[in-house]
Amino acid sequence: MPSPLRRWITVAALTLAATAGLQRPALAQSSSAAPPTVAAAADLKFAVEEVARLFEQRTGHRLRLVFGSSGNFYSQILQGAPFHLFMSADEDFVFRLADAGKTLDRGRLYAYGRIGIIVPKGSRLKADGELKDLAAALKDGRLRKFAIAAPDHAPYGKRAKEALQHAGLWEAIEPRLVYGENIAQTAQFATSGSTEGGIIALSLAKAPQVAALGDFALIPESWHRPLAQRMVLMKDAPEAARQFYAFLSTPEAQAIMVRYGFAMPKE
Repeated sequence: MPSPLRRWITVAALTLAATAGLQRPALAQSSSAAPPTVAAAADLKFAVEEVARLFEQRTGHRLRLVFGSSGNFYSQILQGAPFHLFMSADEDFVFRLADAGKTLDRGRLYAYGRIGIIVPKGSRLKADGELKDLAAALKDGRLRKFAIAAPDHAPYGKRAKEALQHAGLWEAIEPRLVYGENIAQTAQFATSGSTEGGIIALSLAKAPQVAALGDFALIPESWHRPLAQRMVLMKDAPEAARQFYAFLSTPEAQAIMVRYGFAMPKE
């Protein structure tokens, strides 16, 4: 049987046609108006869905939410993907799109993320933020497989690699790594029992659906570069997308983000 986590996993390889929009309330716009598409980093899965529901209740505007890896979205936008708002887990992708003339401006920093180690219930590993038990497991044979997001295109995978390098574990653990296409798929790998654990986003670990499946501990933020998360509108963004962009900076929206473990920027 599929794990409970599989129900909400949206792999970055899924196409726009496979994504589901939010349900329309009675006051929503007419059926002839297509909802704007928000391409959001997979660590935002639970937080942004909740913010979007609140936005829809307040305004009547529907949104289509697509979750995946920031690097894949960056490549898709360069190739003309019909996204209207991009919420990246790494601000560098936003800057590169702006330099390529694809965006309205250089966007706005909306949050800072964190990473930590998660181990499934019954794992032979301990959820130890300083990765000492992970190091011991590499030596005593308890560790067979360990999950992180693909570092070549997933920002949370890049930061996981940096943390493992800081701990002096990268070379020893690399042959045993299982790579998720994005951080949501990585959470599935790390909690399903197919690995002994993994490094995932705090924002996912705080979701009840994930918290019920494993134990989590934060990795010191000094062990990796900051996860500075930036969003940006595309040049053709419709009014509903622009309103949602503004709504994400309201106290109501930020309170939801903070509840999922994000730190708010002070700019």
